[in-house]
Amino acid sequence: MGAPLLALFPLTTVFLVTSIALLRERSTGTLERLLTTPLGRLELLGGYALSFGLLAGLQSGIVIALTLGPLGLHINGAVGLLVVLAVCVALLGTGLGLLASAFARSEFQVVQFFPLIVLPQFLLCGLLVARQKMPGTLHAVSDALPLSYAVDGMHHLTRERGASGVVVADAAIVLVFAAGALVLGAATLRRRTA
Repeated sequence: MGAPLLALFPLTTVFLVTSIALLRERSTGTLERLLTTPLGRLELLGGYALSFGLLAGLQSGIVIALTLGPLGLHINGAVGLLVVLAVCVALLGTGLGLLASAFARSEFQVVQFFPLIVLPQFLLCGLLVARQKMPGTLHAVSDALPLSYAVDGMHHLTRERGASGVVVADAAIVLVFAAGALVLGAATLRRRTA
């Protein structure tokens, strides 16, 4: 259970920090001023994703070092893949946070989006109930949620040696979801001209 939880922590913390930070940029007018420059919307959000992603990667590295070191978590797979998968999940949290900030008008609304975006993923990702034991409909919904692939990758890393191909595929799926959230977030930014 320890390694799959490493997929949940970066998602939740980075989602909240990113969505609140970008919401403040929107509400103070800083984002609107940035949009008057020749910088494109996707480039702007890419910059936010890169900066928050670097911090999220640092956070993931610290959490993994603490978990594998003093807390004594043992995994059978490569530690490097564990770090890569945790960073991919952190980037997903960044993308979802940037997307959620487009629809929130206050920090309170961002917190209300948290259970809407993160709670279904937490309940259906395979942490509480194995995905194979879920009814057909819930399993199909679980297949459409990115955290399910991150948790599957973490499960493979803890149980199997040489599961790197499966873990890389899971990480790629999580990155595709993160990129999709960034593109949708970029579509919500409006450039205003006077």
